[in-house]
Amino acid sequence: MTRRGIILFAALGIAWGIPYLFIKVAVSELDPGMVVLARSGLAAILLLPLALFRHQVWPVLKRWKPMLAYTLVEIVFPWYFLSSAEQHLPSSTAGLLLAAVPLAGVAIAFLMGRPERLSGVNWLGILLGMLGVAALVGLDVAGSDLFAVAEMGVVVVGYALGPAILARWMSDLPGVGIVAVSLAGAAVVFVPFVLLTGGVPTSWPSTEVVVAVLVLAVVCSALAFLLMVGLIAEIGPVKATTITYVNPAVAIVAGVLVLGERVTVWTVVGFVLVLLGSYLVTRHRQDASVGEAIAPPERSTSA
Repeated sequence: MTRRGIILFAALGIAWGIPYLFIKVAVSELDPGMVVLARSGLAAILLLPLALFRHQVWPVLKRWKPMLAYTLVEIVFPWYFLSSAEQHLPSSTAGLLLAAVPLAGVAIAFLMGRPERLSGVNWLGILLGMLGVAALVGLDVAGSDLFAVAEMGVVVVGYALGPAILARWMSDLPGVGIVAVSLAGAAVVFVPFVLLTGGVPTSWPSTEVVVAVLVLAVVCSALAFLLMVGLIAEIGPVKATTITYVNPAVAIVAGVLVLGERVTVWTVVGFVLVLLGSYLVTRHRQDASVGEAIAPPERSTSA
C-alpha cells in the first residue's frame, strides 16, 4: 500500500470508528430523531452542491423507487435506532455489534435469491460470529438493555440490506449523487417526525453536544465518504473492504479513553470472535477479482 493509501485508510478508520462515541454524547441531551435530522441535514448541505456540480442528482432521482428503499434501510431506520440504542448501550458495544453486518449480508443474499456459495471456512466464520454476538449479548450486556440490542439488530440488517439494494438496482449510479440524495431524503423525512414527536430541543444544547453533531455530519458522514472514494481510487474496492475490521477497534478505544467505558473479558472475547467471523465470512470476496466486487464500500454511508 502506498503512503497516500495508508493515510487515507487510517483517516477513514478513525472517521468511521468514532461516530458511536459522538452519538453517545449527542443523545445525552438531544432526542435520537433530532440527532439524525441534524446529522443528515448538515451532511446533505455539504455534499449536494458537489453532486449538483457533477450532474449526479438527476440520474439518481430518476431511479427513485430503489433510492427511497435504500434511504430507508441505510439511513432513516439504522441511524435512528442506533442513536436510540446508544441511550442505553455503551458506544463501544454498539460499534462492536455492527461488526456483524457481513454475517447479516449472507442471509440477505439468500433471501434476495442470490445466495453465495459458502466454503467450510465461510461457515466457520458464521459460527464464530454468532458465538461472538452471543458472548456480547448474553454475557456483556445487562438484561435491561436487551431492547437496545434488538434496535441494534435493526441497524445490522439495514446496513446489510442497503448495499444489496445498490448492487441489484443502482450499481451504475454515481456514488456521490446516491449519498447526497439519500442524506437529503433522510433529513426531509425527519423534519415532520421530530416536530410531531416533540423532539425539538427546548433550549440550546451544550457545546459538547453541538460539537458532537458537527463531527457526525462533517467528519463521520460527508468527509468520510470522500475519503472512501479516494481510498478506493488508491487501493481498489476489494482491499478497501478491510476497513470494516478497523472501525470496531477504534470504537472500543474511543469509548474507553473518552467516556471511560469498561472493557470486560467478554468484550474482548466477543470482539475477537465477531471480527474473526466477519473476516472468514467475507474471505472469498478478498480473493475475488476487483471486477467481481458487486457492492464497493464507497456506496455505504456506514455509521
